[in-house]
Amino acid sequence: MNQSKRKSKYLYLVLFFTFSIGGCIGQNITSTLKTPNGDNVKITTLNTYIKSAMDSIGVPGLSIAIINDHNIVYHNTFGVTSLKTKEQVTKNTIFEGASLSKPLFAYFLMKMVENGDLDLDKPIYPYLKAIFPDGVIAKESFEAYQKLTPRIILSHGTGIPNWVKGKPITIAFEPGTDFSYSGEAYQHLGAAFGTKMGIGWGSKLDSLFLKEVAHPIGMDRSFYTWNDVLEKNVAKGHMKGKVNPEIHRDKKVGPGYSLQSDAEDYALFLIEMMNPKNIKTSTRDEMLKEHNHFKKESKLLKETGQTGWGLGFAQKPTPNGLMHLHTGNNHDFQAYSMFIPKQKYGFVMFANSDNLFPLLQTLEKIIGKHF
Repeated sequence: MNQSKRKSKYLYLVLFFTFSIGGCIGQNITSTLKTPNGDNVKITTLNTYIKSAMDSIGVPGLSIAIINDHNIVYHNTFGVTSLKTKEQVTKNTIFEGASLSKPLFAYFLMKMVENGDLDLDKPIYPYLKAIFPDGVIAKESFEAYQKLTPRIILSHGTGIPNWVKGKPITIAFEPGTDFSYSGEAYQHLGAAFGTKMGIGWGSKLDSLFLKEVAHPIGMDRSFYTWNDVLEKNVAKGHMKGKVNPEIHRDKKVGPGYSLQSDAEDYALFLIEMMNPKNIKTSTRDEMLKEHNHFKKESKLLKETGQTGWGLGFAQKPTPNGLMHLHTGNNHDFQAYSMFIPKQKYGFVMFANSDNLFPLLQTLEKIIGKHF
């Protein structure tokens, strides 16, 4: 799809292993980890394999974490933040999360639903009409736009293109009757919620996210807007083996793309999705329930085996249980996350490269199918 802690509680061991193999730094609490298929993989073997695969495929830097039994049993960083400076990726390095922004923002809004600050089934247009300039919505789509609700948007049932790029918004089908992945719609939802709360969609909205979600979960290095922490710690993006000199210093919350984070932080979110502590179990269940079932002619269904979408995550049946997943692609940064509640298993990786997905395919030779 396009665009698109440090307080982690290691409960059952006090011994930490630090592995350093040619540019990798990590802390793990076990010498082996278990894959969704039940296979045991040695940490040392995995580290060596990742480093070799990164060199072969051309991935400059990586942050990766794996969850077993609702605990982070593996977190490691590899490579460099920039091919130009050769600065090493460390536990402090932060990456663009791209579309991994969406599930986390969906969780944030579900927390706001619990707090009574948002209604999943109330249209967003009343909050936006006062701030919309003329011509934002195509005349023929205006009636349909007024039907858009948070539930429809979070499950990608709007009919709005992924990004309209300044053109008037057109809606391809009756909202809630089909699937159409849309980062644009997430942007409108974020603006509507920030307007409703009277805080806009800049740093104040990000601060509310930090208060209600990031800090309670322990995600101390995850932000939607630019700040001093990011200025000091972000990796540089790469495309076709070259450093992208542009840094995206977002001053507005981009629910569909602007998250800056790393694998360990995001793994804490995946654990929360499997074993909720900050939201009610019923709220989590609502997020993971299928809200948009793919039609049999769906391209995603045919090409990936994904069957539908919840409130935030895509869904795919596997022999090991229902997988909830999301990809992220800002082109010079890519990311991927998945978890299988039945297995209490999760996986997340962030790369400062346009080659993450070939790397994931290669890693599946040792850790099994993850996409």
